[in-house]
Amino acid sequence: MARTDRISDPWGTRTPYASGEPWPQRVDQYLTAGVTADDVDAWVPSASVLHSNGDGLDIAVKDGRIVGVRGRAGDRVNHGRLDPKDLYGWQANHSPDRLRTPLVRRNGTLVETDWDTAMDRIVTHSRRLLDERGPNSIGFYTSGQLFLEEYYTQCVIAHGAIGTNHVDGNTRLCTATAAEALKESFGCDGQPGSYTDVDHADVIALYGHNVAETQTVLWMRMLDRLAAPNPPAIVCVDPRPTPVVRHAAVHLAPLPGTNVALMNGLLHEILDHDWVDHDYVEAHTVGFDELRKRVAEFPPERVADICGVDANDVRRAGELIGTAERLLSTVLQGFYQSHQATAAAVQVNNIHLVRGMLGRPGCGLLQMNGQPTAENTRECGADGDLAGFRNWANDSHIEELAELWNLDVTTIPHYAPPTHAMQMFRYAEEGSLRMLWVSATNPAVSLPELGRVRRILAQDRLFLVVQDLFLTETAQLADVVLPAAAWAEKTGTFTNADRTVHISDKAIDPPGQARSDFDIFLDYARRMDFRDKDGGPLPSWNTPEEAFEAWKRCSAGRPCDYTALTYDKLRGAGGIQWPCNEEHPDGTERLYADGQFFAAPDYCEAYGKDLITGAPLEPTEYRAMNPFGRAIIKAAEYVPPHEPPSPERPYVLITGRTVYHFHTRTKTGRVPQLQAAAPDVWVEMARADARRAGIAEGDLVEIRTARGCVTATARLTDMRRGVVFLPFHYGYWDGYWDDYRDDGADTHHRAANELTLTDWDPVSKQPIFKTSAASVRRIGTGAGAAPAPTTAASAPCTPGVDDTVGGADALADEQL
Repeated sequence: MARTDRISDPWGTRTPYASGEPWPQRVDQYLTAGVTADDVDAWVPSASVLHSNGDGLDIAVKDGRIVGVRGRAGDRVNHGRLDPKDLYGWQANHSPDRLRTPLVRRNGTLVETDWDTAMDRIVTHSRRLLDERGPNSIGFYTSGQLFLEEYYTQCVIAHGAIGTNHVDGNTRLCTATAAEALKESFGCDGQPGSYTDVDHADVIALYGHNVAETQTVLWMRMLDRLAAPNPPAIVCVDPRPTPVVRHAAVHLAPLPGTNVALMNGLLHEILDHDWVDHDYVEAHTVGFDELRKRVAEFPPERVADICGVDANDVRRAGELIGTAERLLSTVLQGFYQSHQATAAAVQVNNIHLVRGMLGRPGCGLLQMNGQPTAENTRECGADGDLAGFRNWANDSHIEELAELWNLDVTTIPHYAPPTHAMQMFRYAEEGSLRMLWVSATNPAVSLPELGRVRRILAQDRLFLVVQDLFLTETAQLADVVLPAAAWAEKTGTFTNADRTVHISDKAIDPPGQARSDFDIFLDYARRMDFRDKDGGPLPSWNTPEEAFEAWKRCSAGRPCDYTALTYDKLRGAGGIQWPCNEEHPDGTERLYADGQFFAAPDYCEAYGKDLITGAPLEPTEYRAMNPFGRAIIKAAEYVPPHEPPSPERPYVLITGRTVYHFHTRTKTGRVPQLQAAAPDVWVEMARADARRAGIAEGDLVEIRTARGCVTATARLTDMRRGVVFLPFHYGYWDGYWDDYRDDGADTHHRAANELTLTDWDPVSKQPIFKTSAASVRRIGTGAGAAPAPTTAASAPCTPGVDDTVGGADALADEQL
């Protein structure tokens, strides 16, 4: 047993293993001071909910309170390891400022009330809007952190009982492109690969994916391969000096907004050297000839000119990827939140298709998620899709849903795809959407162009319901605030980024009058007296387990088939990957092993879109292009970003995350170890850029775009020149509105999304957070070094900065 400060060392002790060997177990545990494992009353099974890795863990309970966590050694995802947010983040459940009673707005002020009063307000407003303006006057904006049973219940209420098309989640900000890229290439969502592909790959390519900070346990797995003989070669595409870069055989740092040009260059190298599996391409794909023509236009020299990278690095990366025997590729926000997001992500799929590298150990493709249950929003129809990966443009799929829900088919909206979040906020701005129900997310910090978003949410004509754990910046604008139960305070299932399903059992009671999101949604449905066409209650279930059984019926025969899963089966397993059905009773590790895809015209989830305009293909077009349901190789033209640098604003601003925080810090900002490690906003700059601007480590800096201004302290790093980075976790000052002015003044602004633009990828509709043109100027001397962690991508390149440590309060046990 070893004790490690997991703030100063987020990844813990190495356990090296060679290709093809099993990943050794290492059980991480953190218990509150004075508590030992022998003191624990119960260990309750769950998994992580502060990132998308899905680490299996047990929750330690003593005297009705959580007192710690330990990793589950037998879990397929983590083999016992835990991320720093897993180890310490549970403390947010016991934060003294948890919401304990409903709130309603009276005379402009939120005041405490009872559940009947709060729900009656929502029900009265809902009925009036339905009578006067119809279903599409109501919208739902949810999260990537609820449970499957809650998403499916909300989906049936919104799409079925109400009949609104306005249903989406904050997964639009983090994982919409993952889903869309998979649909474009394979006809359906669903990750082809598995985390176990790390155990076999000889090349791992990471595209805009800072895995060391976003899925730290997955990075531990990669680090353990790297520490053994014959390690995999790492290809890293990222403008920041992340920990991945430090281990990379090739590091490509393209100018943000040029990812499609870079990918076309890599494909040029693969095709030009004929590193192509022609038999696989001929038997299992369509579209190869168009790709050959397109990428011929992108030799390394042209790519170097567009992207600002070295042509020889493009050649070297192309050779590593093109000659790999077992290639694993992962993609995340550096591609998803950038210009031409879907087009770039699809080119990663193209590499695996032209190389025939799918469905075999080590030949994995993971279009990653940003949130822990983002996969469930997509499966259940809570994020702009329809339940069970059904196709809104296929009438037979709508008929299936109508039969499952016992509704008339005309009740379920399918005249257009479900409305994406950015359009929903536009409708609210214009006045056609009059009620917005926000659950477990904080758009007043996370959405782009925050000045505009605050004005939309604060409108008198918009009835805003917020369901959350704390009085967030968004909740402070609400008409009704509902106190929700947190993770560990309710029971349900959730699915991670490689299709692994876990169950999370209720460990403790929620505080005060807080209720689970499932109970809140169901209470609303009962008060609204929603009925199916035979007069039965809609939804028809009353417990999470009944909802799970109903979901199984919805998933039957679809790619995300859960029919062989049960609560009891999940309690006895260390995670099971869907599809899990009669044919695959123990789950399915990899998709497309036989070259068969979910792309047949009558079965596919989507018919695809034009990668430049986003215009959808007609069903007849898709049938003509892909009658036999093969994988689709889609070429992409490179188009320059909409807001390039200029003499007035010479930098490209990108935003992102740090290892110690999750999203808008609603939870992690209330955890002492995590908050102390990254207590306030900072801005990262290249040393050469800072020197030219007269900026030193810790100086106060003003970052300005066409939309606003943020003040932050400077962290000088080895980032590529011409790029600046702001973490997006920080909202208003921690006093929220007490110190905040929204009168147009620049004082106190620290939220990165004050600066980002209202623009989105035409295909996935994911906002573009990483190509804003910005200016930077020094405005004063700071009080010392920037409050940025020294452990990861924000590591300083200047001496004299104190190391980030957690001290005695951050010591966690490791059992090797």
